[in-house]
Amino acid sequence: MAKLSDIMVSRVRAKVLKILLANPNEMYYVRELTRKTKEEINAIRRELARLQEKGLVKSEQRGNRLYYQFRKVYPFFNELLGLVVKTTGLGKTIIKNRNKIGFLKYAFLNTRFIRNEKKKPGQVDLVLIGKIILPQIDLLIREYEKKHQIEVTYSCLEEEEFNYRLNRKDPFITNVLSQPRIMLLGDEISMTT
Repeated sequence: MAKLSDIMVSRVRAKVLKILLANPNEMYYVRELTRKTKEEINAIRRELARLQEKGLVKSEQRGNRLYYQFRKVYPFFNELLGLVVKTTGLGKTIIKNRNKIGFLKYAFLNTRFIRNEKKKPGQVDLVLIGKIILPQIDLLIREYEKKHQIEVTYSCLEEEEFNYRLNRKDPFITNVLSQPRIMLLGDEISMTT
């Protein structure tokens, strides 16, 4: 399975980015990142300095601690977020278990869910399109919800139903596709044409 560390020069940088992008609204101080990554403090400081120099992270002094956060205005924020989503959390669970779930043609996560932002009315966090084994996906979602203490709203559609509803401009499908998303499986362009 592909990992973020496969394309990163530094194992420590990959771990730091994974944490910062897994919760992009959170700020972390150095010792907190040291505990979460299980890496040496000096290695964490070095990577944070490099990331800040390149404009990926910003820092903010609070009391006697310096907090770091990924800059959402960084030009490759969404691409890096997509990489992290596919290698952590629910995205990783779906990709890793795609054969158990059935035949998935498309799968995507709502960006608001990924960023831990407040849900909008009618928001669906995860959409799966294909021939899905419903008890299996339900089991995976329940395990994820229990582990992360978060509710996940999801929708499973067969490809024929999705295409039919897409062509009819079904309000549910129109709403789901109008929201920002990150594709886990499949191609976004071929999904909507």
